[in-house]
Amino acid sequence: MLSKFLLTLAVIIAAFLVLRQRKLSTPPAAAKPRSNVDAGKGSNIEPKNDSLSADMRVAAYTFLVLMVGLGATMYYFRWQDDHHILTISLHRDNLSAPVIYQVYKFQLQDRSFVTIDGTVVNVASSERMEVSGLTD
Repeated sequence: MLSKFLLTLAVIIAAFLVLRQRKLSTPPAAAKPRSNVDAGKGSNIEPKNDSLSADMRVAAYTFLVLMVGLGATMYYFRWQDDHHILTISLHRDNLSAPVIYQVYKFQLQDRSFVTIDGTVVNVASSERMEVSGLTD
């Protein structure tokens, strides 16, 4: 998970540096001397480019905010689901009453689990494990 985050951060930084370098390498439009004929034509074209550029910038920032917000929302819901408390009943052959444990959902494995208070429990093949609370 950390590697995906670092890779994404590296791509964002690289794109930022490329765009910044491109912006710095292009000569400013105000430094070019213009004749009266070119000034009339340029004034009609430049506002369209500026408005298009501004629209693209707004769209890019909107997309960025949307993606970060969606990612944060999905992470929160995953965290909330993983921290759902399950009740596990272990039925043993030699005991009439089951032993009951409470476990976070992300701590539940195939044949073992870690309880809320930190006890590691390995389930033997002769025991029957009953999990309650998965379908809420």
